[in-house]
Amino acid sequence: MSAFKPPLSRVMPPLVVGCAGFSKQFHFDPLNMPYVDIVRRAIELDIAAFDTSPYYGPSEILLGEALKTLNPPRNKCFLITKVGRIASNEFDYTPSWVRYSVYRSLERLGTSYLDLVYTHDAEFVSPAEVLAAVTELRRLRDEGVIRYVGISGYPIETLASLAEMILQETGEPLDAVMSYSHLCVQNTQLARPDILRRFKNAQVNCIPTASILSMGLLTTRGVNAGPQNTWHPAPPGLRKACHDLVPIVQAEGMRMEDVCVRWALQTWGRIGAPFGSHAYNLTNGTSLSSRRLGIVVMGVAQVGDLEENYATWKSAVAGATGMDQASVEQAKDVDKLVTEKLIPSLGEWKDFTWASPEKGFVNLRLAPGQIPVDDISIRKGLVHIPVNTMERPKI
Repeated sequence: MSAFKPPLSRVMPPLVVGCAGFSKQFHFDPLNMPYVDIVRRAIELDIAAFDTSPYYGPSEILLGEALKTLNPPRNKCFLITKVGRIASNEFDYTPSWVRYSVYRSLERLGTSYLDLVYTHDAEFVSPAEVLAAVTELRRLRDEGVIRYVGISGYPIETLASLAEMILQETGEPLDAVMSYSHLCVQNTQLARPDILRRFKNAQVNCIPTASILSMGLLTTRGVNAGPQNTWHPAPPGLRKACHDLVPIVQAEGMRMEDVCVRWALQTWGRIGAPFGSHAYNLTNGTSLSSRRLGIVVMGVAQVGDLEENYATWKSAVAGATGMDQASVEQAKDVDKLVTEKLIPSLGEWKDFTWASPEKGFVNLRLAPGQIPVDDISIRKGLVHIPVNTMERPKI
């Protein structure tokens, strides 16, 4: 165990900027995104918590470039990344790769420590591999390289089982468990009382929810017209059912994104509160509140997206806490629309969960634990270089 530190709920903000959008998975040309402006505006709005991963293509590198350009105080930012997923069909949860991946993330992000590190998509490997990766992350935590450790993935039953197993095997609970696409208009499985009870019994401190638009399913454009079309796991019927909600929302004079974002924010802000954050203050910047709010990770592609999401979040919180009567009424209107029209329209696709991993999945990692011989691995002493080596390899 590391030296005493506050629980994650006291330091992790309730609104996190998701940086998966800084990749070709969500943007046709991420290198030309306004990523510096997005990060700058997030810092100005005091929501400088950023969630990234090596799996998200150039995301870590772009976020690191933005932070280097802006040079904010390190203690004003909350940096989150992941380990273990290398490609769509390639995973490495070995201690050697986990350690190398963390050091590489430190270099890319230009920091000496990471606030929170997850294992990425833990359902794709065995429980023993997850345990090994978490154990190595905790070693890095004890060395001062990481502050908090968690797991992430899609199927909530699997995540709950892993959280229970880790507590049982190590005597120490996870700081965080993050799922995605399970707290949105289409799928509310993360809010199931039995699931939340399991996480509580596993003593998980925080449960952030991500992809509240289900990776583009719940947008006006839909996934078929975007870069997600080639990889999104939703079957055709689910894609159509979600896109068919758009005219229903428009008939009410509203935008699909606005309704779905607000509904998820106000719903998880309330239901997820027992696993939420104290680290906020709606009027005077980030502070500590006695009331917890459920934590939401929200992806953005433009500065305007960030500003709209932040304004919606503030309004949703004001409505959920009764701070503003207009926001209270707006919350009721959105909830009524979702409950009475959108959810019934989904029919059999409500709470549909796709298989993750897909049947027949094979991990194509050929040499687990083998790390590159590069500047990072040499400087950190992760590989042995004979003394007669004439030239060090380049990154």
